[in-house]
Amino acid sequence: MTQIVSIIGAGLSKFGRQPGVSGRQMAVTAIGNALRDADLAWPDVQVAFGGSDGSGLADTLVAELGFTGIPFTNVKNGCATGGSALFSAVNAVRSGSADVALAVGFDKHPRGAFDPRPAEWGLPDGYGEAGLMVTTQFFGAKISRYMRQHDISSRTLALVAEKAYRNGVLNPNAWRREAMDAATIAEADMVNDPLTRYMFCSPGEGAAAIVVAGEDYVARATGRPVKIAAITHRTRRFGSFEVFSPSVQGAGEPTSVSADAARAAFEQAGIAPGDVDVAQLQDTESGAEIMHMAECGFCEPGEQEAMIAAGETDIGGCLPINTDGGCIANGEPIGASGLRQVHEIVTQLRGEAGERQVPGDPRVGFTHVYGAPGISACTVLTV
Repeated sequence: MTQIVSIIGAGLSKFGRQPGVSGRQMAVTAIGNALRDADLAWPDVQVAFGGSDGSGLADTLVAELGFTGIPFTNVKNGCATGGSALFSAVNAVRSGSADVALAVGFDKHPRGAFDPRPAEWGLPDGYGEAGLMVTTQFFGAKISRYMRQHDISSRTLALVAEKAYRNGVLNPNAWRREAMDAATIAEADMVNDPLTRYMFCSPGEGAAAIVVAGEDYVARATGRPVKIAAITHRTRRFGSFEVFSPSVQGAGEPTSVSADAARAAFEQAGIAPGDVDVAQLQDTESGAEIMHMAECGFCEPGEQEAMIAAGETDIGGCLPINTDGGCIANGEPIGASGLRQVHEIVTQLRGEAGERQVPGDPRVGFTHVYGAPGISACTVLTV
């Protein structure tokens, strides 16, 4: 029988521009907050996994945390780095190799767009010379096709971003904490049609950490553990439409790594998408949240238009999504995003989200992260 693993500690640093504070320092802050939340000290952690895209190696954080000699594995999986680190930490506990494990993700990106190099992704230089490494082009192309197929309006894109900024106002750790109306968002400078500048997240700064433990340890622990009912991790199948491979291959509709990961998570947890009370979905830009609503099983393609217009994904709606403002309000420190999502769901299920708390005593939460060139990790969390 698979051992039940629970989250016993969750911690964040601030998100957004933090002059003079390194990504490593943010990681140490997040880990310290997670350990305090779990009522533990660093020597209590028996194994750790973590990563960043550009702020150094996670294992070297022991220089600040303490030289306890534990296994500390570096993880690098694009925007899914944090989710992949947590997947590894959970499996370490499930296997019996540790009672207490930690996952951490952090990054401090410079201003401007991400600048990936083709060779690092197994692509020829010509791919970059043709401009296909510009991620905003992929996002624009994918959502544009989706909107034509399923009758999604540009206004819906603006409403998603409006919600993100509105929720960010209520989140003391968010980067973007000023509300912005849908009209301003829609009329802003166009980046890649149909996405304007305020529909995108920005490369950002921040860190998140999660402490997990097995059943025997949880039985002795204090605080409010949150059960990991499921955690999954998938890579793309043939025919997917992904960052750095933005084309439809083969016959029929493209496959979806997000759909694969979400379906596996719900099967593992033994529940349906309709049982979820609060969700965090990857929202690198407005269109991503819209598409991921359907890919993760929360609606049929095209139903998002009416759901979003009716406020169903707002904090007080029947399916609150990205209650902390998501990537749009928090920015995208690549290593941290997946664990920030988990931190938010833990906070919501504990009833500790303050002004952004989902009403009605939420019991089931879901997280989904998507990363290039086609990686997804999902969790189902319960209390």
